[in-house]
Amino acid sequence: MKRVYLHPLPLRIWHWTNALVGFVLLLTGFQIRMTGMAGLKSQDPALLVHRWAGWVMAVSWAFWLLYSLAAGHLRRHYRFGKEDFAGTLRQAKFYLLSIFRGEENPFRPTPEAKFNPLQKLAYGTIMGIFTPLLVVTGILFSDVPFLRAYLLSWNLAGGINALHVIGAYVFVLYLMVHLYMATLGPTLLAHTKAMVTGFEEEPDGPEEGAAPPEPEAALFPREIQNE
Repeated sequence: MKRVYLHPLPLRIWHWTNALVGFVLLLTGFQIRMTGMAGLKSQDPALLVHRWAGWVMAVSWAFWLLYSLAAGHLRRHYRFGKEDFAGTLRQAKFYLLSIFRGEENPFRPTPEAKFNPLQKLAYGTIMGIFTPLLVVTGILFSDVPFLRAYLLSWNLAGGINALHVIGAYVFVLYLMVHLYMATLGPTLLAHTKAMVTGFEEEPDGPEEGAAPPEPEAALFPREIQNE
């Protein structure tokens, strides 16, 4: 096995912060849904925690976007190219069939291409569509005075609430799949460990013997370091 440095420190900190905030939002969100907005007081603990966690999520998403743009991660890891169209079916076959036969994953992550085609679709959809949807609709419900006035006068509260709930349920489904996929490494906790250390363990290949980049040097792509 060889160790490949895939997850820079800023993204690891963001990942675990986002995971914690997401858990708090889901927990308080379900509590709010069970009680019903009409039965909640403005100072209800679940509502207050949900609101403040939502603002943290908004800052977290903004950090991810700005860092990914600055480091070139959107272009390198999320851009869906021509080669990904053919790889989509091959990767789907692996997850649905080949993995249960003990066959090898057709995709090998590298610092230049970290996600397979299905991961690009899943992560891109969540981070590019549903997380901003949750952030924007959550802000609209955060009792910002002038926003609240428009929501009430234009009778938009019901539609925005529906979008927020749909986004939350999509996020729950994504989280379930994400947690399952996290167990599909060489060992049960290999991918989880990688999000702590930054290093993924991969079977030896043609690059065997190549030294992994130092963590400090891999915070940003090489072309940015040289600018």
